[in-house]
Amino acid sequence: MRRLFSIVSRLLPVVVLVSCLTTASAQSKSQLEKEKTKLEQEIKRLNVELSKARKNTKLTAKQLDALNKKIKERTRLINNINGQLNLLDIRIERTRDSIVTLNERIDSLKLEYGRMTRVLYRERDNLTRQMLVFDNEGYNRAYLRRKYFEAYSRYRHYQAHNIQLREQQLQDVSFDLEKQRSEQNKLLLQEKKHKAELDREQQLKRKNQAASQQQEKNLKAQLSKKEKQKKQLQEQIQRIINEEIAKARAEAAKKKGTSGKTNAVTTSPTASNAPSSAEVALSNDFASNKGKLQWPVSYNRVSREYGRYTHSSGGQNMNNGIDLLTASGATVYTVFKGKVTRVFTCPNGTKGIIVRHGDYMTVYANMGSVAVREGSEVNTRQSLGTVYIADDNTSEFSFQIWKGQQSQNPRSWLR
Repeated sequence: MRRLFSIVSRLLPVVVLVSCLTTASAQSKSQLEKEKTKLEQEIKRLNVELSKARKNTKLTAKQLDALNKKIKERTRLINNINGQLNLLDIRIERTRDSIVTLNERIDSLKLEYGRMTRVLYRERDNLTRQMLVFDNEGYNRAYLRRKYFEAYSRYRHYQAHNIQLREQQLQDVSFDLEKQRSEQNKLLLQEKKHKAELDREQQLKRKNQAASQQQEKNLKAQLSKKEKQKKQLQEQIQRIINEEIAKARAEAAKKKGTSGKTNAVTTSPTASNAPSSAEVALSNDFASNKGKLQWPVSYNRVSREYGRYTHSSGGQNMNNGIDLLTASGATVYTVFKGKVTRVFTCPNGTKGIIVRHGDYMTVYANMGSVAVREGSEVNTRQSLGTVYIADDNTSEFSFQIWKGQQSQNPRSWLR
């Protein structure tokens, strides 16, 4: 009996160890499967994003970015599958060891069971009822022997049942091993498929990188051209402002031509070019509204503030106003009453308007349509036209304020 308990005590840690290893392995497998599911969902999302990017040939950079993300997630997925395969290899090896151990324990139990059966068979004649009645001297000894062998017999039945349980456990472990092998084969097929997809995506990446480099070169050329046009626009507006100032002085001199001739000795050149009282009043009225003027257009964000800046092409430009990104074809309004003194064409082919407010002038550039004519009087918040719509369906509007030949920061004037 002691030997039997010794066998059971040696077998129990093995069973517990197998159970613990299976539980720990199941937890790691569950974590990897959750991560695998998450990665597969992310790859699906990136597939949708990549498909959208492919529809627009101008979005090569975005397409490449989406492809890079997809390759990264695909690589993580393959690593995840490899992790599961490594875990399965460990589980399969441990399961095989468990099968060997269980077989050895079952053989040992069967050997012990056979030995007990033989002992009971040999002693069966020594435990008859008649012997226990007539052998008074050995009665107590026989009674104890009988009780011992009854207990031994019960334990034999227990051991037989235990052997059946271990054999069933062996079948379960063997079935689990086959299941693990099947899962391993399935994961190997998935890994092969994802590696093929990864190779295809990397080839596509190399192809897109070449296209992206060409597009980047074209984009730099476009930006350089755009910045050149902006510089030309600033120079053009400065030239027009100077012309307007000269024209205003000439008109003032013409109005006072007669009095200028009769008082040639007493009237200075400056006095002859002095603005009219109406112009002075308009200038003062405009100046009194500094910080109160409404924005000329509804905008989404400021694309360029007032002042000198370094552009992406490497050079520097001076922005004499403020550039605004607006809704497509947004309406442009005058910020204050005045007179339209010039409607001109910008270097990029769009339209521009200059409205005079006495000594001050406001400039509205990059317009697609114009609703006023040169020489017309305009009121505050009157529509001047709409912002130009570019090929990419965006609209950028440029607004400037001048006092004489000095540009002003529109931020100081607008509320």
